[in-house]
Amino acid sequence: MIRILKSGRSAEARATDASAVRGAVESVLVDVEARGDAALRELSQKFDRWAPPSFRLSQDQIDACVGTLSSRQLDDIRFAQAQIRRFAEVQKAALKDVEVETLPGVLLGHRNIPMNSVGCYVPGGKYPLVASAHMGIVTAKVAGVRRVIAMTPPFQGRPAPAVIAAMALAGAD
Repeated sequence: MIRILKSGRSAEARATDASAVRGAVESVLVDVEARGDAALRELSQKFDRWAPPSFRLSQDQIDACVGTLSSRQLDDIRFAQAQIRRFAEVQKAALKDVEVETLPGVLLGHRNIPMNSVGCYVPGGKYPLVASAHMGIVTAKVAGVRRVIAMTPPFQGRPAPAVIAAMALAGAD
C-alpha cells in the first residue's frame, strides 16, 4: 500500500498565494512608474538596506571593484567570457534570414534583428551568480544589441566586486 509522506498544497492555497504575489508586484510597478528613482531608493532601503545617491556606478567605482579581484579571478572571468562569446558567435552564424516567394508577389520570411536595448539582471546579494553576467551581457553584445544595461543587488551595502567586474568586462553599458 502507498503511504503518502508529504502532500502538496491545494490548488486553492496556491491560487491565493499567486494572487497575493501578483498584487504585491503590481503595486511595486505602479509605484516605480509613478515615482521613479525615489520609489526604487525606498524599496532598495527596505529590502537591501542600501540607498545610494545613484544606482549607476561611476567608472571609478567600477574600477575599484575590479581592483579588488586577484589576477586569477580576472583571468577566470575573461576565460569564461571568451568561451561564451565564441559559442554565441557560432549560434549567431547559424541563424539565417529566410525569404521565400510562395506565390507570385507573396513573400514570406523572417529576419534576425537585434534589440536596440536590453536589461540584464545578474543575481547578487548573498549568492552572486557571476555566470549570469557572462551569459546575459556577452550574448546580447554578440547578437548586436546596441545598449546593454546590467543590474545587480548589493550585499552588505555594496555590490559584489566579481559581478561588477564581469559586467564591465562583458561590455555592459
